[in-house]
Amino acid sequence: MTADQKDAQSGTWTERFSLTGKRAVVTGASKGIGFEICSVFAEAGADIVAVGRDQAGLSEAVAAVEGKGRRCLAVSADLATVEGPQEAAAQALDFFGTVDILVNCAGIALVAPILEARIEDWDKTMAVNLRAPFLMAQALAPGMIAQRAGKIVNVSSQTGVIAVDDHAAYAASKGGLNALTKSMTAEWARHNIQTNAICPTVILTPMGHQVWGEPAKGEPMLAKIPLGRFGQPVEVADLALYLASPASDLMCGAVLMLEGGYTAL
Repeated sequence: MTADQKDAQSGTWTERFSLTGKRAVVTGASKGIGFEICSVFAEAGADIVAVGRDQAGLSEAVAAVEGKGRRCLAVSADLATVEGPQEAAAQALDFFGTVDILVNCAGIALVAPILEARIEDWDKTMAVNLRAPFLMAQALAPGMIAQRAGKIVNVSSQTGVIAVDDHAAYAASKGGLNALTKSMTAEWARHNIQTNAICPTVILTPMGHQVWGEPAKGEPMLAKIPLGRFGQPVEVADLALYLASPASDLMCGAVLMLEGGYTAL
């Protein structure tokens, strides 16, 4: 245990959940869950590198972070390419020097029945949802290892654990992300890097509304959730804050369900 960890654990509960002085990289930051994570992390004291494709959304993320008194760099990157994540990580390192927290939040859902799924949609889904987190972590983990401290939060999905119609590529990518989370734990926990995954149910982001907004699609899913509702982006951001903070220093390799009891049935 480092001296900083001892200090954090002996402090107040607000200190244990604080990100004061931390440097975080958040992908998928221009909208939805990623945007909310940037805002919540900044409120907790972190400086942010916000990675996304939507320039207008990135500008809003910068404004939200800077409005809370923190620094923010917007990085435009296409995470479907090999070069996109690598270049985003390089810009983050140029800005920060080293990174304390990586949140892999960017994701796409190109839904179709298996028999109608297109190969190009499969490949793009795997590139954004699985390869990009791998490349981001591969680029940023060496600095975490050198400083013997780091947090990696992978935003996965309940479909990485249970089956949902028309989501084969998405589910495979998120199941792979859960496995990657455990592999990162196996290799990097010894360096005091905690890697965990969050598996939300439907979250009412623009993508969530697009896929589940029609009553014919959404109501059968709601009927399977004991809590009787979908989630809000801030609920995922709050769990990400816990996983990025000193309060979660013992949690490592966890795949956390955030799904209103869906998988309890």
